[in-house]
Amino acid sequence: MFFTIPTILTWTRIVAIPLIIGVYYLPGMLAATQNLIATVMFVLFAVTDWLDGFLARKLNQTSAFGAFLDPVADKFLVCASLLILVHMNRVHVLVALIIIGREIAISSLREWMAQIGASKSVAVHMVGKLKTTVQMVAIPFLLYDGMLPGGLDSRLWGEVLIWAAAILTVWSMVYYMQKALPEIRARVQ
Repeated sequence: MFFTIPTILTWTRIVAIPLIIGVYYLPGMLAATQNLIATVMFVLFAVTDWLDGFLARKLNQTSAFGAFLDPVADKFLVCASLLILVHMNRVHVLVALIIIGREIAISSLREWMAQIGASKSVAVHMVGKLKTTVQMVAIPFLLYDGMLPGGLDSRLWGEVLIWAAAILTVWSMVYYMQKALPEIRARVQ
């Protein structure tokens, strides 16, 4: 199921990466306009994460390829956005390293656990979902980098949330490693 509606929506998150980055390289555009465009694009593309899963279930178009591509697209979008934010000095490099490093480590762990038939040990947990939600709220706040209606400073709230996401990232990584530890011990000995 390479070209179903849900899979096409998933592909849009990957296509979004050069578009969001490109906004910051358009000549003659005010920084505030670039920030607004990048924020709107990120939010629209992030919504496709929910929408593709919903439609896949609703239209009975779930597939192994879609199940593979969906988290890959999410990770690409988040990692690219974090790198943009590091480049613009809106995210500390330590936060980006924690989040990106965890994504690589847990993806590798899940792949290995699947190969040994123990993928249920590292199935998605609520801590991982909470981490994803917090970072998906933090990133648009940091991309926008301005005052929101009601005097809300998006940069301040984005920084608080991205650090919270980093803490949740470590917590979720520890959780998944603890769940995998019995299998790891059994295979190493």
